Amino acid sequence: MSPDGATILVVDDEPVVLDTVRDGLVAHGYQVLRAANGDEAIQIARAHQGTIALALIDVVMPGTSGPEVAQRLHEARPDLKVLFMSGFSSEVVVVHGLTAGDPLLVKPFSLDTLGRKVHEILDYRSPFSRPPQHPR
Repeated sequence: MSPDGATILVVDDEPVVLDTVRDGLVAHGYQVLRAANGDEAIQIARAHQGTIALALIDVVMPGTSGPEVAQRLHEARPDLKVLFMSGFSSEVVVVHGLTAGDPLLVKPFSLDTLGRKVHEILDYRSPFSRPPQHPR
């Protein structure tokens, strides 16, 4: 189901979510980089020598919000695609900077749903393959 073992950067402050999502993505054939916060995600994105096809980012995290992390990641990697995830209501994610056009995976989700959504985002024909547009 994965496009050639693409590399995905997963950013979430919950270790259980990081482990579960990593395991699910690996089971679907993806390579996974993990970050527990926005600063770590930026460091990993800058240091990683290969292509990172997608960042799967929690919307609500301590410190920097998911949309802010996405913006910073795009500065380092302009072609990076983003998929947000959140267990919070739509009102909460909007407060944290998510916009109506941003792709969102609602927690809890099954590993099959995760695999399908990631595959959809990585498919260049998808309307959600564009990077999110967030003001600085």
